[in-house]
Amino acid sequence: MNIVFTGGGTGGHLVIALALAEAAKKRGVNVMFIGSTSGQDRQWFGDGAVFEKGHFLETSGVVNKKGFGKLGAVWKIFKAVLKSREILRDFSADAVVSVGGFSAAPAALAAVMSKIPLYIHEQNAVTGKLNTLLRPYAKGFFSSYEEGEHRCDYPVNERYFHHAYIRSEVKTVIFLGGSQGAKFINDLALEIAVWLNERGIRIIHQCGAKEEERVKTAYRQLGIGADVYGFTSQIASLIEQSDVAISRSGASTLWELCAARVPAFFIPYPYAAADHQYHNARYIVEHQVGWCERQGEGISEKLKEALSSDISLKSEKLRELISPNGADYIITRVVEDVS
Repeated sequence: MNIVFTGGGTGGHLVIALALAEAAKKRGVNVMFIGSTSGQDRQWFGDGAVFEKGHFLETSGVVNKKGFGKLGAVWKIFKAVLKSREILRDFSADAVVSVGGFSAAPAALAAVMSKIPLYIHEQNAVTGKLNTLLRPYAKGFFSSYEEGEHRCDYPVNERYFHHAYIRSEVKTVIFLGGSQGAKFINDLALEIAVWLNERGIRIIHQCGAKEEERVKTAYRQLGIGADVYGFTSQIASLIEQSDVAISRSGASTLWELCAARVPAFFIPYPYAAADHQYHNARYIVEHQVGWCERQGEGISEKLKEALSSDISLKSEKLRELISPNGADYIITRVVEDVS
């Protein structure tokens, strides 16, 4: 069986493609990737370690473009759709699995045009524009926020489940600004650092490469021995050591924290498309297993209040939101459908 995975642009989409491809390969499925020359696609899958072959087409996002820029982006997608049809035919693709992002457009559209079964994983609580457009034509749609037949556990690395435990008190906090860092979260961490230090709470801080020197210098000036990382591949280990996370609410990070049973104080990125990070975090708040506050003044006092509360019940209830084997479930559905 041959399955093509498509989508990306950002790590949040690509980590899903990775999890699904690894689950497919365990079942003896031949896997190929179609992505974009823009974004992080080639960095993730350009070395051939995961996919037998990867194709990176010249495309870019359309939503944030204006005027001739938008027309140019649409023209690139049109040419990439034609190329994707050739690639799908030559690979004898039995199914196409889209993980969203602008990189997914050409191959997903080509699948529909070629009458190849299309499956979509929507990572956010708000369905993206491309996925909204293609959902009526898809043979399968998977979401961790919907109830009913489309509900699936989010594909998360099994390590987060294996090392999960119930947090009973706040001994260590981790600040997560994402791979690019988040200046607001960095400044919030420095603002509250003395308060944390006075209470003997250890600080782990992933601040982004661009902010690393500034943040390290600020901690030194405060006389606080925080563990600061610009970028690290050991984020799973750092989360395991933490009791509470202060984080943006991108979907992959959110569900990794859930799997590890680490309650989180989410500060959604205010400029995310369709405000999807806010809605991701609201899902957690509605289940009473975390906090969500808009970026703005006065947030440090709300964070102190959260860190002073009983976190054990939230940590315990997090296990009700997600179970292991989300990727296996999706791949099983796809394989059984097209066999």
